[in-house]
Amino acid sequence: MNGRRSTVNPPGTLPIGERGNGKAPALEAALLSVAGLHVRSVPTRTAQPRILVREASFDLARGESLGIVGESGSGKSLTARSIAGLLPAGLQAGGAVRFAGQELLGRDQRSWRELRGTRMSLLLQDPFTMLNPLQTAGAHIAESLRLSRRRGRERKDAVAERLDEVGLAPDVAGRYPFQLSGGMRQRVALAAALAGDPELLIADEPTTALDVTTQAEVLSLLAELRRSRGMSLILITHDLRVAFSVCDRILVMYAGSMLEQAPAPELRSAPAHPYTLGLLTADPPSTHYVQELTSIPGSVPQADSVTTCCPFSARCNWVRPECTTAAPALRPVGEERFSACIRVAEIRGEMAAELGALSASGEAPPATATVRPILTVTDLRKTFRSHNLVGRSRASTALDGVSLEIGEGESLGLVGETGSGKTTVARSVLGLVQPDSGRIAVAGLEAGDFRRLGRRGRRELRRTVQVVFQDPYSSLNPALTIGATLSEVIGMRGDAADPEQEVEELLGQVGLPAAYAERRPSALSGGERQRIAIARAIALRPKLLICDEPVAALDVSAQAQVLELLREIRRRSGMSMVFITHDLSVVRQMTERIVVLYRGKIVESGETATVLDQPGHAYTRRLLAAVPGRPDGVR
Repeated sequence: MNGRRSTVNPPGTLPIGERGNGKAPALEAALLSVAGLHVRSVPTRTAQPRILVREASFDLARGESLGIVGESGSGKSLTARSIAGLLPAGLQAGGAVRFAGQELLGRDQRSWRELRGTRMSLLLQDPFTMLNPLQTAGAHIAESLRLSRRRGRERKDAVAERLDEVGLAPDVAGRYPFQLSGGMRQRVALAAALAGDPELLIADEPTTALDVTTQAEVLSLLAELRRSRGMSLILITHDLRVAFSVCDRILVMYAGSMLEQAPAPELRSAPAHPYTLGLLTADPPSTHYVQELTSIPGSVPQADSVTTCCPFSARCNWVRPECTTAAPALRPVGEERFSACIRVAEIRGEMAAELGALSASGEAPPATATVRPILTVTDLRKTFRSHNLVGRSRASTALDGVSLEIGEGESLGLVGETGSGKTTVARSVLGLVQPDSGRIAVAGLEAGDFRRLGRRGRRELRRTVQVVFQDPYSSLNPALTIGATLSEVIGMRGDAADPEQEVEELLGQVGLPAAYAERRPSALSGGERQRIAIARAIALRPKLLICDEPVAALDVSAQAQVLELLREIRRRSGMSMVFITHDLSVVRQMTERIVVLYRGKIVESGETATVLDQPGHAYTRRLLAAVPGRPDGVR
């Protein structure tokens, strides 16, 4: 790069994109230049090398933010880890990665240590993977400070300064990770990542595990710190709403290849690749209900299986024979815009119409005529007690007089931040938490005290109420095949004439082929594992299904598939549902009524559309304002 910007690029390079405010960045050499980056597995005696990332090329200006988006398996995290020199064992990167004019690939570990943490830093999705549970927050930050500031009073002042920069009080320095909330841990991890004053921060899914208000706070913080420091940012995410909220430019990856690159506002309003359009349309709107949730059919293929065709051709609505004969290159389709779709000029009008239909006014959700309640919760109270390192007891009120009711065939949403009490309500109904007081009635069964139910009562409760948890992998036995898992549950019912046939029928109900009965959980994608978790839950034919953040860990397309599947199960079976989520876009699409919890109390309830369109409580308004992409949300 010689500092000049051009719409015509040398082989293997792409220009620096515009800023989110529509102004071009200053004419200067890129801080980071990636050209022809590829990642392969190292060949062994028993395995040939596999391509995981193919010919990734882009530039990043000083002070610019770039979002790299795509589903799991797209290669976005491997691209970021190649830049940071943190590829897992067994993988190797080739091509060119230049940072401030220095080549990064092929550096030894000593030179990487001199660069990483000082000029370049990495912020991961789960702060527990970055924070040592045996070290205080202050110790983590102090390790990353410049050598001249690691001693005495200057060290203490520097740690307090870093904590203040991320909105935390100085006394947080003396706390251990387990004493902090998820949002506070992520802020400490961010403070540690920035302690060395890096020129580039790579944030890999930094908000995926956070609730909506904490996510908004962290995203706003990232954007503000980037501006105040003049720091460059690469944000890895599967959520386009998150990328739009903080990024100047978006790079879309799929099956190890780059499919589109554009300034964020332009990509949001007029995508130039069918895959990008699929990601946009799969994201459920928070402003209105849609009759059918759109998803991208199928799943991401392995990168080395699509080297001779358009990687997205098998899932594309506009595929033609010419799309399957060669891998298309990323080429200019407008000023500062690039696409790897060879038909983009022909289909742009159709894609614009499809995107426009998504933003049109929504339909009214289907009405549910409730005859009698399936679940009644009355004045539920629960206090948890814990002990700190010196043995002092601390009480935390999880539920403070919660009362609610759900009718037969109805779907009720429980929303609120982490610690609001919504999961404690669910666990109390399931008998996993014993409430201190209050009444729980499930289909006429008194279920407030699980210990008093007896064996028959517990069996009846478990057949009446089932649950789908957030992480399907931890809820499935990795040693059992899918068929064995489902057969085990079917056997508990005791009335199946042909368990094998019913396993096949259950797989069909959740949209999976019968052959999946022979697979184990490790051989499935996240969305497929969640479908199995749903199949297992409905195998007992429950009257009430509790869904506790069932799509929080899924890509946007897999999320849409699972949500539409749950809708279809409700329509077919008349099953009632309690849907627990912090995502108001999801609760809009999945429920007829909503209960908003805050610090163990119900602060608002009513019909979902009424509460979300005309919130009466300040806390509900705060939740709505935190949704990325809303007119009143983060930007």
